[in-house]
Amino acid sequence: MEPQTPQAEPAHPPLEALAVQPLLNHDYETRPAVFYERLREEYGPVAPVDVLGVPAWLVVGYTQTLDILRDARGNWSRRVGTWRAYRDGAVPADWPMLPVVESDNCGFRDGADSTRLRGAWSEGLRPFQDRSRPEAKALEQAVRRYADELLTVIAESAGPAGETDLSAQYARPLPLMVIGRLLGTGAGDGDELITDLWRVMDAGPEAHEASVRLIERVTDLCAARARTPGEDLPSYMLAAVPDLTTEELAAEMAMLTGLVGDVTATLIGNTIAEVLIGETGARDSLSSGMLQEAINRAAAANPPMANLAFRWAKADVRLGRFQIAAGDPVMVSPAAAHRDPAFAAGGGPDSIYSSRAHLAWSAGPHACLGRDLATTITTIAVERLFDRFSGLRLAVPADLLPWRSSPLIRGLRSLPVTYDPVGDPPAPQPSPAAEEAAEQEDPGEGGQNSLVRRVLRMMRLSQS
Repeated sequence: MEPQTPQAEPAHPPLEALAVQPLLNHDYETRPAVFYERLREEYGPVAPVDVLGVPAWLVVGYTQTLDILRDARGNWSRRVGTWRAYRDGAVPADWPMLPVVESDNCGFRDGADSTRLRGAWSEGLRPFQDRSRPEAKALEQAVRRYADELLTVIAESAGPAGETDLSAQYARPLPLMVIGRLLGTGAGDGDELITDLWRVMDAGPEAHEASVRLIERVTDLCAARARTPGEDLPSYMLAAVPDLTTEELAAEMAMLTGLVGDVTATLIGNTIAEVLIGETGARDSLSSGMLQEAINRAAAANPPMANLAFRWAKADVRLGRFQIAAGDPVMVSPAAAHRDPAFAAGGGPDSIYSSRAHLAWSAGPHACLGRDLATTITTIAVERLFDRFSGLRLAVPADLLPWRSSPLIRGLRSLPVTYDPVGDPPAPQPSPAAEEAAEQEDPGEGGQNSLVRRVLRMMRLSQS
C-alpha cells in the first residue's frame, strides 16, 4: 500500500479550519502511549494537533513516518520558507518554537545546501567517532573520567548509601562537559550555552531571548576558530568545507549543543530509567552484557526526540484519510510510530534481539550524523554508573517520575534513585593524549573535581 498518494480534492476542511487536539497535555507527558493510541483510533496514521497555538499535522503511523523521513518522492521540504502560514505572516512572532524552525542549520535546509553542511559534519565528526583515531580514544578516556568523578561527588555528597537525582547530578552535566572538549573551549565552558539550549528546546517563554544569547556565544567562538584553528569540531568542519561562513558554522554549533547537551543527556536518563523500570527488556539486555541493546531498547521505548521538528509539504499529499495541503506543517513522531502495531508487533520486550528499526535517530537524508558519538557517551555513562553503584532503584514509583513538557524532547525533569556504592573509585589511567587534554582543560587549582563541582553548582542554579 502506498502511504502517500496524490489526490486532487480534499475531503475535509483545510488544517486551519479543523478542530485540533492540543499536543501538550497531561496524557502526552505522563501516559504518551494512551495519547498516541487515542489519536490513532480517532484519526488514523495522521492527526491534526495544536502545537503551542499553531495547527499542524502529527504523523503517528510507523510506515508513514518512515516514508516521510526517507522522502523518496521529494514531497517534503525542511525550509521554513515553504510554510504557507509563515510566508503569509500568520505565525505569531512570539511563537515559542520559532527559534527552532528559523535556526537555518542543516536540519532546515534542502538539496545541495543540506548536502554541503552535512559533508562538513561528517568530516568534522570523523576524528571523534572513528574509534581508531587518537581524538576518539582521548574523548572516550575523558568521558570515563568525567563519569567517574561525577559519581564520586554523588557518593561523597550522600554518604555510603543514599539518594540522588541522576538527571541533575549525572545525566545532564556529563554531556555538558563533553561539549567543551568538542568546541575546544574546555570541559566546563559550555554551561551557559547548554542552559540556553534547554530553554530553546523546551519552547518556553524564555526561548527567544535564550536563542539570541546562544547564537551570539557560538558566533564568537566560531569566529575565533576561523582565525586560529585548533583540534576541535568547528576547526575540523572548517578544514573540510573552507567556505563555511561564521554564521553558517555558528548555526551548526548551536545544533551541536542540542545533539550532545540535550538529546544525549536525555538518552542517558531515559536508558537508566528503562533499566530500572524493567518493562521494555532494557534491564535484561544490560544483565546479559548487551549494553548497546539496552540503549537501543530505551531509544525505542522513549526516544529522546519524541517528535522531530517540522517539515512542510511541497505539494498536496494524501496521508491516511487526510490531504496535506502544500505548505502545511508536519511533525513526525518516532515515539508514536514505535507504538504503532506495525512496528511494535515486530519484537516484544521479552525477545533477545530487537529489530533495530526504531526511528530515534531519524532516517533518510536528515538522519542524525552524530548517533555514534551520542551512543558512545551514553554507553560509557550507563556502564560506569552500574559498575560503580549497586542496588540502584527508583526512589519514587515509575508512574510518578516527572517528565518535561516539551513538544520535541521526551525526557525526565528529575530521576530520583537510591543506591549503594561499590568500593573505592577507580584510579584513572588516561592515555597520554587524554592527560595532555586534561591539563589544558583545567589549569586552575582543585583539578577535575573542582570542575565537576562547578558544573553541578551551575546545574542547581539553572533549576532554581
